[in-house]
This record gives sequence, structure tokens and C-alpha cells, in this order.
Amino acid sequence: MPTISIHTLGCKVNQYESQAILEQFLNNGYTEAKENSADVIVINSCTVTAESDRKTRQLLNRQRRINPNSTIILTGCMVQAFPQKSAENLGADIIVGNTDTHRIFDILTDFLNNKTTNFQIFPHQNDELFSPISINSFSERTRAFMKIEDGCDRYCTYCIIPFARGRVRSRSIEDISKEAERLARSGFAEIVLVGINLSSFGKDNGLNLCDAVDAASMPDGIKRVRLGSLEPDLITDDMLRRLSCNEKFCPQFHLSLQSGCDATLKRMNRHYDSDFYYDLVERIRKAFKNPSITTDIMVGFAGETEEEFEKSLEFVKKVGFAKAHIFCYSRREGTVAAALKSQITNKEKQTRSKIMAAVSEKNENDFLASQIGKCEYVLFETAENGCFVGYTPNYTKVSVKTDENLNGRILKVRLLELGNNGCIGNII
Repeated sequence: MPTISIHTLGCKVNQYESQAILEQFLNNGYTEAKENSADVIVINSCTVTAESDRKTRQLLNRQRRINPNSTIILTGCMVQAFPQKSAENLGADIIVGNTDTHRIFDILTDFLNNKTTNFQIFPHQNDELFSPISINSFSERTRAFMKIEDGCDRYCTYCIIPFARGRVRSRSIEDISKEAERLARSGFAEIVLVGINLSSFGKDNGLNLCDAVDAASMPDGIKRVRLGSLEPDLITDDMLRRLSCNEKFCPQFHLSLQSGCDATLKRMNRHYDSDFYYDLVERIRKAFKNPSITTDIMVGFAGETEEEFEKSLEFVKKVGFAKAHIFCYSRREGTVAAALKSQITNKEKQTRSKIMAAVSEKNENDFLASQIGKCEYVLFETAENGCFVGYTPNYTKVSVKTDENLNGRILKVRLLELGNNGCIGNII
């Protein structure tokens, strides 16, 4: 049988789409390669930063070098955002944009029949519908991602993704329900709903994110539904009320912050200020039992003064995030921010990143300490050093010492002490 290997860079949406691509091939007689070689190699690219592009080129060159006779397919966001560069500078046999990932197997078949480089990148259209891709399983995972939204209309000044993904489009409730049923039959107890701008789900069809959560929660086999990254200004009190009434909803809110300074947020073209963000955090903490607030924080954005950085730092201390992903601003070709004056030096970015990371680490430790003594249900996933590791509804990592295989089981655990980036507990 012919073999297929897929290499994924970037976000959870890319991971979902790679699974859908894999299933196209498996349904047509391919097997997934277990070694570092395959008849067909798919590279699903990311383009959120220039570094992402570099990693894609590096991966493609390495795969071409070690698999000279393989057919290499390049797809994903880098291809869609920069089609001409992808065609001119990369050595893939087939180049497919995000608009045609559901046709990759058919495109490969055409290539094998004609043996000429196949370049298929078509621009996103304003009336474009949600891509007809779906999955039946999620390889080697305890929880499954489900893509329910694509596209973004926000146009933050640092971000190229609206050009790579097009405008907001939402998956139908019927499709969400059907895929949730399939995933439940495949043995998944938890679904993570993901999208390019997940909070915008329903903007194009009169629904909202709560409708998707309710649909994904319907199968008896699905015990938990979790959300991916959220835009804070699109979360309403009514949505919080509805989510709090769903017993399967996991109260982990990954609210993208980027900066705690209002002047910086305005230059970023973010659609909220720090007061709104903090008020939302407080409303979430009142509406849910033991929620966690996680986030992304950018340092060194164009024009960020020392005073602005200090404001952002103080705001992060004030919120007390359970976890934060800290990253340095990277100039992105094709964005407004790339042309802004007063760009910050890499050295200063690294300095600010370390300072922000130290504050975030203290916040995380304080949050973990607040979990000690609680009894929580843990979905167990992996064995590590004589323990089994899993996660609570608010995504606290928990380790339990045991020789038993607990993979995929949800058990009640008392959290006893701090451990390695999480808590240590005993099964009740």
C-alpha cells in the first residue's frame, strides 16, 4: 500500500485540517507512514510570523533531501498568504491553498497522472462557505479538536492571518452534531472547539458560540467540551450565562490579551481596552466555579515605550493569569505594523520577554497553589515517570502515581501538592 506522512506547523486549526487530509488518504487506500519516509509527504504550513515561514522552508528542504523520490505537497497559511513566493522559492511538487484542502487527494491523483508541478491557490471570496471537511477520529490523542469556524475580519495591525484565511464563516450546527457523534463513537470523551476567530462563530448565520457548544455536548459519550482561543470583546453576559448552564462545558477561558496597555492595544487595532478585559475576567470568575483564565501576551510591539511595557506588566500582575504564552513581536511583511516607526530592538524585546515571563510564572504558581485541596475530575492522557497525567476541567495538569493504565478515563482526584508544572493528587 502507498504511504502518507503529514507534518503540521502552527495552530489547532491546522492540526484539525491535517487530520482531515490524512483521512482523505486513508479512505483511498493509503496507510500512515511510521518511519521518516513516505510515498506522499504533506507539509501544512503556518505563517503567523516570519519565523513560521522559515520553519516551513527548512522542513520542506529537509524532507526533499531525505526523501528525494517522494511526492511533496505544500499547503496551509503560508501558501495562501504568499502564493507567488511559495511558487518561486520552494521545491514542492504540489502547492495547494487553504481554499482547496478538501481536494488534496484528487489534486494528487491529477499530478500522478500528468507528472507536472501542480499549483492551485485561489483567493478567498467574500461569499465563501465553510470548507466541507470533517474527521472521524483524531490520531494518537485523548481529546479531539473540532474546527467550527474559519476566517477573521479583525485586521489587527500585526497579523497576516485574515489574508491567509479569508472572512468569517461558520460550520452548520448539523455538521457539528454529526461530527460529535462520530468522535463519541470513536471513544473520545472531550472535544475542543477551535477556529481562526472562534468567538466570531455564528456571525454569518445568526448563531453564537453557545449554540456550537450545545451541539457538541449532545452525545452521551462526550463528557467535556472545551474552547480554543477567544477574542474578549465578543463574549457577552448572555453567552457566559448559557455556558455556565452547560454541565459539560470546561471553564477554561483562553482570552487573547496581547497587551495590558491601552495605547498599545489601540496601535494593534484590538477591539477592547484593559478596563473591558478586566471586567470580563471578573464576570467570568463570578459566573463559574473554579475557572481559569489563560492568555497570550506580546512584548516589544512597534512603538512600545518603557512606560507602556510597565503598564502591560502591571495589568498582567493584576489579572493573575493561570498561564500565559509570552512572545516577542515579529514584523510581518504585508501588515500595517511592519511599516510603523519606532520598532523595538531584538535585544530589548528579549529583555522584556524575560521580565514578563517571570511575572507570568509567579501568577501560574499562585494559581496552582490555589488548586491544592480541591477535588476535581481529571481526564487522564499519558504515562510519565511512574505516574499517569491528565487535566481538570480548568486545564490544571494533574499527576497521580499509579501503575494502572488510566488513558481516556475521567476520575475524581484530590489535589494534594504542587508538582512539575501542575499538581500531584490521589484518586478518590
